[in-house]
Order: sequence, then C-alpha cells, then structure tokens
Amino acid sequence: MNAALAALVAASLDRPVAAPVRAFAAELAQGAGALAVLFYGSNLRTGSLEGVLDFYVLTDGPPERGLWPRVGYQESNGLRAKIATMTLAMFEKACDDRTIDTTIWTRFVQPAALAWAAAGARARVEATIAAAAITAGRYAAALGPRAGEASDYWCALFRATYAAELRVEAKGREEQILEVHGDHLNALLPAAWGAGNVVFRVAAPDRFQVELPPEGRARVLTRWKRRQRLGRPLNIVRLVRAAFTFDGAARYAAWKIERHTGVSVPITPFRERHPVLAAPGVLWRVWRARA
Repeated sequence: MNAALAALVAASLDRPVAAPVRAFAAELAQGAGALAVLFYGSNLRTGSLEGVLDFYVLTDGPPERGLWPRVGYQESNGLRAKIATMTLAMFEKACDDRTIDTTIWTRFVQPAALAWAAAGARARVEATIAAAAITAGRYAAALGPRAGEASDYWCALFRATYAAELRVEAKGREEQILEVHGDHLNALLPAAWGAGNVVFRVAAPDRFQVELPPEGRARVLTRWKRRQRLGRPLNIVRLVRAAFTFDGAARYAAWKIERHTGVSVPITPFRERHPVLAAPGVLWRVWRARA
C-alpha cells in the first residue's frame, strides 16, 4: 500500500458517524465478540437515522467454510439495522481476490466508516480496504477502455460486477454511484493502480492510458471470466440460504410491510421461528387489510 492509497483509505474510514450509530455498532461488537464494525450505505452518506442501517461485523477466527457472510436484522433504541457478519480473516481473503466472490471488494471499494474497532484491529482493516481497492483497480484496468477518464473504468467495472452477481439494478446505477462517490473513486483509482503495479500514464488532466501488456490483460480477464461464470450460481445459493437463515427475518419483513403498506403484522412465535412458512398467511392478511 502506497502513501496515497493509505491516506485515502484512512480518510474514508474516518468519515463522520452519528453517536447513536456508534453506540449501535459497539452493541453489535460486544454481542459478537467482534474485532471491527464497518458502517456503510446511504445512511452513512446522508447521516440519516431513518430506514435500515447497514453494518458489517468482523469477528475473530479463521476464514469461514461454506457460505458467508451471515445476515441478520436487529433493532436497538429505535434504530433498525441489517447486519452481515463474517470473520476478519475471511474479509481479508475476499478483498484480496483469493475467492471467486466479487461482492465484498466491490462493496468496500466504495466508502465505509469504521464505526467501532478493538485495540490493534484498525491496521488490519485499513490494509484490507486497501486490498479491495487494488483488486477493483486491477479488474477495472482490464475491463475498461485502454484510455479514458476514471469514471469510464469504474462504470465498466460496476456494470460487469452487477451482471456477475445477479443483482437487479436500475439502468445507470453505476453512474449514480459515481455521482455520489465520484471524488473518492476518481482519486482512489490511480492510487490503487500505483499500489497494484498497474502501469498507466496520465494522458491529459483527468484522463488515463492503461498500458497493460497483452499477456497481463489476458491473465486478469481469465480470472474475471471464472468469477463471472460462477458468480450467479453462488448468489442464487446465497439467496436461498438467506430465506431460511436470515436472523430476525420476521421482524424485518414486518417492518418493511408496515412501512410500504401501512398494515401492521404482529410477530407471533410461529412467524418468528418460521418466516418462510408464515409468509402466505402474512400476505393474505395484508391483502385483506388493503382490500
């Protein structure tokens, strides 16, 4: 990690976080025995406490086997949060492109704040976020144009990752990301290239020319094609698993239903334990209430 990349990562992790969000992060950390908690998403950008906050809780221990992260929903002091939990070791592995997964490094090349960290954990988190930027920059160089602005490379990368991840995104979603995080991403790209030994030159102000040798580009694209081929099946399996293992799914669904329809859905013990089996009855209740 070079000095430019280190400074950008540190500044991103130090983004302002409201005191109630930090308190929620500390509560999550204590409950999970975490090393660090990252806060990200639209609420980080706007500072709003409305809706659902997004946290990644990074725990101690070796990389997980099987599917990760574990996803859940929790409420505390009037705040609501969707929580993804995985070991910091697995997070490091994913950001460093040592798995076929593309979701982690794609998510964390965008800004995230370090809402809570155990003593000595910050350095590992900084190095891991930097690794995500290097991974993203390497693929952007191969998937993007031979010459263009930083936004051209990011757009090419995000379009490719959305397709590989089976994500339903509105057309132009990558441009919306750049509208919000353009300054951060535009500064991050050359810093990530420098740290990742991607050869490039500044062709004009805000315009770059990537000088990947043909064999180097082919090598990166071969890695990408494998991730592209396996990304959709992987995410389908994750969606199926989440339907049966999402912690707090019934409470999360009840909140979403009331927010969007105005219909209150009581959380019974059966609905709490078996949200999938309870879904038809809940939908019938909502339909009758709306009718």
